[in-house]
Amino acid sequence: MDTQKDAGRPHWDNPLQFVLACVSYAVGLGNVWRFPYLCQMHGGGGFLIPYLIMLFLEGIPLFYMELAIGQKMRLGSIGAWAAISPYLGGLGLASVVVSLYLCLYYNIINAWSFWYLFHSFQSVLPWAECPINANWTGPLEECERATPTQYFFYRETLNISSSIEENGGVHTGQALYLLLAWTITYLFIIRGVKSAGKVVYFTATFPYLVLLIYLIRGFTLHGAVNGVKYMFTPKMDELAKPTTWINAATQIFFSLGLGFGSLIAFASYNQYNNNFERQAIIVSLINSGTSIFASIITFAIYGFKATVNYENCLEK
Repeated sequence: MDTQKDAGRPHWDNPLQFVLACVSYAVGLGNVWRFPYLCQMHGGGGFLIPYLIMLFLEGIPLFYMELAIGQKMRLGSIGAWAAISPYLGGLGLASVVVSLYLCLYYNIINAWSFWYLFHSFQSVLPWAECPINANWTGPLEECERATPTQYFFYRETLNISSSIEENGGVHTGQALYLLLAWTITYLFIIRGVKSAGKVVYFTATFPYLVLLIYLIRGFTLHGAVNGVKYMFTPKMDELAKPTTWINAATQIFFSLGLGFGSLIAFASYNQYNNNFERQAIIVSLINSGTSIFASIITFAIYGFKATVNYENCLEK
């Protein structure tokens, strides 16, 4: 029966494609955005202790379990849970719905990324300076009250309305970029693992090239070392707070993409005798290592900003 299932379902071309697909799926905003924020909120290095503990108590075991279910059942999330027990079919359906919600908001962020990317091909970035008012007498008053970055995001990127009761209409530019994001997503998965398996060579490695560039740039900034020192200086009193441990467990769960059903689907395209145990450990460690790596870059920039602000205060 397992042999028949194996023959009728497509496979990844090699185990590396599967590992890269899992890395592409796991590594994302949770690593480069949310994790540095949580580190800052919980005293830098103090957050790394519960984070690493939760990685081994929660992250790796659950990651391993999802890969095992997918590779054994060779079915998607709904079919795999229903095969285990008919009463668990709803669990698979719920995970698919959650994945749908995840895709909806992630592609919104992708649309924002395209918006900023195409607006960056200018000698002066539009979010670096306030635009001139209609009379050409000076910067816009609204922008001066905030910052150029905030003005560009809220007024140009979102064109946000004054309240939730006002829909503000359709932002044509954002709608087109959202269409572009969904079109690229469709092209990536149009042929299942055959096309996705080729794409992951780029999607799994390119972010690390970008992070490396940011790392080099970050450490050339004045005061960057101060931020990195702060990150690795633990505040042990944070370990006594339940919220620190809750946020660490939540971050591991979210960052590895547990419970969304995607890992079960990925593993279902493995060869039946594939060594998923080693792959689960490798991907989990890469994911957490990326979080720490991205935090070093972020805290280097924090150190630069804090040092500059401090020196400006001394000059005043």
